[in-house]
Amino acid sequence: MTPARRAPVLLAYAAFVLVGLNAGVNGVLLAAQMGDYGVSRATIGLTFFTGSAGFVLAGITAGALIHRFGIRFGVATGGCGYALAALYAGTRPAFVALVVLQVAIGYGTGLLESVLNVELSALPGATTLLNRLHGFFGVGALLGPPLAAAIVAAASWPAVMLVLGAVAVPLTAGFLIVPPPTGPDPAEPGPRSPDPGGRTGLAIRQRGVLLGAALLTVYVGLEIGVGNWAFGYLVGARGQAAAVAGYVVSGYWFGLTAGRFLLSPIVSRLGFTAAGLMRICLAGVTLVTALTWLLPGTIAAAAGLVLLGFFLGPIFPTTMAIAPRLTSARLVPAAIGVMNAGSVVGGSAFPWLAGAIAGVAGVGTLLPFTLALSLLQHVIWVPTARRIGAGDGSS
Repeated sequence: MTPARRAPVLLAYAAFVLVGLNAGVNGVLLAAQMGDYGVSRATIGLTFFTGSAGFVLAGITAGALIHRFGIRFGVATGGCGYALAALYAGTRPAFVALVVLQVAIGYGTGLLESVLNVELSALPGATTLLNRLHGFFGVGALLGPPLAAAIVAAASWPAVMLVLGAVAVPLTAGFLIVPPPTGPDPAEPGPRSPDPGGRTGLAIRQRGVLLGAALLTVYVGLEIGVGNWAFGYLVGARGQAAAVAGYVVSGYWFGLTAGRFLLSPIVSRLGFTAAGLMRICLAGVTLVTALTWLLPGTIAAAAGLVLLGFFLGPIFPTTMAIAPRLTSARLVPAAIGVMNAGSVVGGSAFPWLAGAIAGVAGVGTLLPFTLALSLLQHVIWVPTARRIGAGDGSS
């Protein structure tokens, strides 16, 4: 990688650590916020919906921002929006303001994710770069809980948001100073469309983009569904001690992060392309889920969840890497935004459905439900592979 590309790519990695930290601290902050504001779990859950709304809005508008103003403006807007929102949250606003504020936090993180996915997808070796990018999200998510717990113990939950907001300030300055790695900032050259936002509508109507969005919708639903309900499954269905189950769930997230760092370069050295990596991961997810469901005992369940995370990890970034081949070049930013927005829908709907089914039929339904989603990923991938000319696993 040339020096001109190294600096902006490293900035992108740092931004994804921040986004991961923001996601990772939530579990610790929610407990502290419920006690501070005197609200129930259902009430604090309103922040989930407002945060998701901001993230979806970012996905829908990212393409228009990039086409009109360029990569640098888009990523700086996301960083600035997040920094201001986090710093304001650090003042301990009224609860209603905190709920509304999540729209800005969701928009800032969503814009960072969408724009940086667009930026790295245009570079050589995009599959490996994007897997590393999302791997650094996992690093942040792993570091978030112990960091937040330490700060809350020493100070209070608003101090956590002040720290995250302060970190976002120099990061945003870096985005304004360092040019994108693709050379001149790729705002659309020539005469500008009077309605660049119309590109999002065009992207949504393209079959390839809809397939990519559908794949990510199912993937994120599977990833978060397992992450949210694995603890209850291990304790309720496998009889594992609560303390051990907590470590196993951490192992699941560690496996997901490790898969993003390790699988792509290994597969590349073996001569497989992005499509080949996707087929390996999808097959691995299905096989591991089936074996974990069928094999008895706590050891099989623990090992299975770590391996499930390992094979799951590369699916999201690899889908982003093939996004430029699912649509025309001018619609790539809008397409990636739409796909990112779709992932949030899956991350809300499928975990809710998994919980509803478990409430009726028991927590043992988690792995059959996960297996069904893994098979659905195969169903969506087959036409997607044909779309990019990779039905045989080559690109």
